[in-house]
Amino acid sequence: MTQNPDLLELLIDAFMCLPGVGKKTAQRFAYYLLERDREGGTLLGQTIERAMTEIKQCEHCRMLSESTLCTICSQSQKRDGGALCIVETPSDLLSIEKNTDFRGTYFVLHGKLSPMDNIGPEELGLPLLEERFAKKQVKELILATSSTIEGDVTSHVIRETATRYGIDNISRLACGVPVGGELEFVDATTLAQAFSARNVY
Repeated sequence: MTQNPDLLELLIDAFMCLPGVGKKTAQRFAYYLLERDREGGTLLGQTIERAMTEIKQCEHCRMLSESTLCTICSQSQKRDGGALCIVETPSDLLSIEKNTDFRGTYFVLHGKLSPMDNIGPEELGLPLLEERFAKKQVKELILATSSTIEGDVTSHVIRETATRYGIDNISRLACGVPVGGELEFVDATTLAQAFSARNVY
């Protein structure tokens, strides 16, 4: 007769849903909360439950938000509505906001095209993105997808769609040798991309 897992085992398994968290790390999390910080564990559980219920996607850009429109979209009058930056994740958006002077608008894909993982155009919100293109308000499109095969394919599909709507000012984030990097330590693919996409000096 198979026994149902006890509550401690369920707690450990619950932590294992996080990326990069294996059995041992999950056990460490569970034991720490139970042995040293039950109050913190209770607060964590309550906050997670509330966040899972109340945080949704912004109806305009798909950024995570408690409101119908995220903070950026609700202040659209202060942004350049003609410049649109496409990012894969909410954390990508925050990085660009924090580290660049870009003050246009965004669209968050929440992933990249990957048929093997059942991630297609619908999952990335591409129909909604196409609606934005159709309004003829986007004058500049910046593709900030990752430098992977899936990221390349995703950028290509979006660029083709944007071109159909007359958007021709399209760019993609440069990739190549990092600042302070030594060429001998740069991998072959990165070096090849940097060489082929070199700028006039």
